[in-house]
Amino acid sequence: MACMATAAVRDRVEDTWRAVLDLSWPVMIQHVFRTLMRTTDVVVTGLFSPAAIAAIGLADLYARFPLRIGLGLGSGAIALSSQDTGSGATQNRDEAVTQAMLLGLLAGIPFVAFGVLFGRQAIALLGAPANVAGMGGAYLAVVFASAPARHVALVGARSLQGTGDTRTPMYVSVTSSILNIAGSVVLGLGLFGAPRLEIVGVGLATTVSNVFTASVLTLAIWSSHTEASFARPRNPVIGKQLLAVAAPRIGEGLVSTLAMFPFNALLLTFGTEVNAAYQVGRRMYQQITAPLVRAYNTATSVVVGQSVGEGDIDAARFQAWATTALAVGTVGALALALFAGAGAFVAVFTSDSLTAGYAVDFARAYAVAAPFIGAYLVLAGALQGGSDTRTPFVARTTGLFGFLLGFSYLTSVVLGWGVVGIYVGIALQHAWALAVVGYGFAFGDWAATATAMMDARDSVDDTDVDATD
Repeated sequence: MACMATAAVRDRVEDTWRAVLDLSWPVMIQHVFRTLMRTTDVVVTGLFSPAAIAAIGLADLYARFPLRIGLGLGSGAIALSSQDTGSGATQNRDEAVTQAMLLGLLAGIPFVAFGVLFGRQAIALLGAPANVAGMGGAYLAVVFASAPARHVALVGARSLQGTGDTRTPMYVSVTSSILNIAGSVVLGLGLFGAPRLEIVGVGLATTVSNVFTASVLTLAIWSSHTEASFARPRNPVIGKQLLAVAAPRIGEGLVSTLAMFPFNALLLTFGTEVNAAYQVGRRMYQQITAPLVRAYNTATSVVVGQSVGEGDIDAARFQAWATTALAVGTVGALALALFAGAGAFVAVFTSDSLTAGYAVDFARAYAVAAPFIGAYLVLAGALQGGSDTRTPFVARTTGLFGFLLGFSYLTSVVLGWGVVGIYVGIALQHAWALAVVGYGFAFGDWAATATAMMDARDSVDDTDVDATD
C-alpha cells in the first residue's frame, strides 16, 4: 500500500511538473529575451561610461512605477481570467480582460507628463551628480512616453496567460525584444548611418518596443486567434474585484520601488562605482535566473487559478508545493553557475576594475538568494491564482524595510561592515519573504476568499467548490 501511495504521489508530481513546464517554457523564453533586451541596454550604456550605467539604473527606479502598476493590474487579470477559464465563465473573463486593459491605458497617462516635466529633477533628487541627472532625465522622459502602452502590454499578456495561452504573448514579446535590442545598438551607437543618440537612443528603442507589443496584443485579443476577447463591461463587481486583487500587488510594487530610492542612496554613499556594480550584479541575476522564476510564477498562477475555478482546492495546494520543489532544484542549479562564473559574467558589462570587483560580489549575493526568490515567487503566484495578493505584499514589504534597508544600513554604516552588510541584507530579505509567504499559503484563508469572490461575480455556483478542502 505504501508503494502504491508513493507511486500515486510521484505521478501527481510529474503531472504537475509537465503542466507547469508546458505553460512555463514560452514565458521563460519571453523573459529571456526581455531580460536580454535590458541587459543589452546596460552593455551598450556601459560603452559610454560608468556614469551612464548609473544614470540608466537610477532612471529605471522611476520607470518601475508604471511597470508595477501594469503588473498589479495584470495580477488581477490573470487571477480572474484563470479562475473564470476553469469554471467556464467566459463572459466574465472577457469583461475582466477589457476592464483591466482600459484601466491600464488610463493609469499610464500621468507618467507621460511626469517624464517630460520632471525627469531631470527626479534623478537629481536621488543625489546624483549633474551629468548623471542630465542623462537619466533624458532617458526617463523618452521611456515614460510609452507608459500607457506598457500597461496595456502587461495586462494583455497576463490576460491571455490566464486562459492557458502562454505562446501568443511569447511570440509578440520575443519579436518586440529583438526590435528593441537592434534599436538600442543602432540608435545608441549610431550604426548604419543612424544618429548616435547614446542613452536617449536606448530609451527610444524601449518606447517603440512597448508600443509595438501593446498594439499587437490588442489586435490578437480582438481577433479570433485567442480564446480571450473583448466584451462590453456590464458587471461592476468584476471591476471591483480586479482592483481588490490588483491593489495589494500595486502597493507591493510601489513600496518595492520606493524602497530602492533610499537603498540606492545608501549605495551611492560608497561611491558611484558601487552603485553601478549593484546594477550590473543585479542584471546578471536577472539574466540568468529571473526568466525561470518569473515563468514559474506565471504558470503557478494559471494552474492554481484554474484548479480553484474548477473547485479542486486540494489540487491547487498540491500543484503549488510541487512547483516550489521544482523551482528550488532548477533555480538552485543556475544559482551555482552564477556564483562560480560571476567574474566572467561581469567582465561582459564593465572593464572598470573597481566596479567589476563589487559587481562580482553583488552577483554572488543574488546567487545565494536565488533559491529563496524562486520558492517565494512560486508561492506568491499560487496565492495570486487564489486571489490573495495581500500576503505577498506583507512578505515583500517587511523584507525590504527590515532587511534590505534596515539590516543593510545598520551593518554597513553603523557597525562599519561596509558593502558586505549590503550583500548579507540582500540574501536575508528574500529568505524572510519566503518564510512569510510560505506560512500564508499553508495556513491562510485564500481558498475561501477566492470561492466567495467567484460566487459574488456569478462565475460558479458555490455548491461546486469546497473551500475548506
